Order: sequence, then structure tokens, then C-alpha cells
Amino acid sequence: MENFRKVRTSEEESPLPFPDLPPDVVEMKVKEGSKIRNLMNFAMAQMELKGRRQIVFSGCGRAVTKTITCVEIMKRKLGGLHQVTKVRYKTLQEVWENQDPLLGGTAQSLTVHKNVPSICILLSRDPLDPNQMGYQPPEPQNGLGTQLGDAEDASSSSAKGLKRPLPPPREELLTKKLQVQAPNSPRGSGTPDHQPDHHH
Repeated sequence: MENFRKVRTSEEESPLPFPDLPPDVVEMKVKEGSKIRNLMNFAMAQMELKGRRQIVFSGCGRAVTKTITCVEIMKRKLGGLHQVTKVRYKTLQEVWENQDPLLGGTAQSLTVHKNVPSICILLSRDPLDPNQMGYQPPEPQNGLGTQLGDAEDASSSSAKGLKRPLPPPREELLTKKLQVQAPNSPRGSGTPDHQPDHHH
């Protein structure tokens, strides 16, 4: 097998597992190598500039976690989105070719069928049927009592705020000093832009 190399992968095309979707609904197909920033810029433009009411994110195999990350960012940026999540299996077809065929022989190829988990998530500004499998109502806009909410408030950009390590104590003391001096300083430029995180 060491001489075989994967030459292409194709996935079966299957209809989206949601009833009543508009025929022109945008499906964001998240791939393992997709850049989240590019996906989000496109998706946000569809929802904000084009005024679309619904968008679908889908991904399979190793792209599943990236798909979920995109959805979470989207929900935080737009707020008030109804969500339905469907998980299923997709068949991927991988074609492998022998890179050094025997002298005079033809290149051999193998086709491998793989079943991989696949996730489809529908986000909608309009209410969806709350009784269907996989439905999640919009999160309340304020009073998020979770630690996620705290991290969000402290940092303007959602991605950075979640995984930030604790600041070193020296930095905290510095910030506190600056805050104490702030009222007396004529210009407000010495004050930090945002409060340090309060970790409970």
C-alpha cells in the first residue's frame, strides 16, 4: 500500500435534511481546510447585506468541529437565530492509485468507500418547528450566566475571548495602577481599553 496515493475524494450528493427550505438557500459547505474567517465573511454578508432569513452549514468527517465553530460564531454575531441540527452518515468515495506500477503494467487504482459522520445545521431568523428533532431555540440575548458570557463581555472579538490564558499578575497590577491614576490624568489615553477579565 505504501506506493498508493489518494488521487481524489468525492462525496455523495444528498438533499439537505430539512423540509420547507427555499430552493435558493445558501449552503456553506465547510471543508477540513476551509478558513473560518472566509466562511464567516461570506455567511455574514449573505445574512446582513443580502437579507437572507436562513443559512445552512454542513461538513463531514474532520470538518464537523469546524462546522460547529462557524455556527456558534454566527449565533453570537447575529443573535436570535433558531437552529436545527441533523447528524447523519455520508459515504465518501476515495480513489487511490499505485504510483509505481510494475514494469509495463498499468497503474492500478483502488476505490475505497468510507462512511463518515456528517452534520447539517440550519440557522434561521424565522421561527422553526420546535417539535422537530435537533431543534434549539435562540439563546436569550442578555443575562448569559455562563462563563462563555463573561469571556465574551471582556473581549470584543469572540474567538480571542474564549481561550485567553490568565494575564500574568504583573500586568494586572499595572492595569490597576493605571485605573487609579486615570481620574487625575488630563488625557484619557492612559486608561486601558477594556477591563481585565474577572475570573471566578
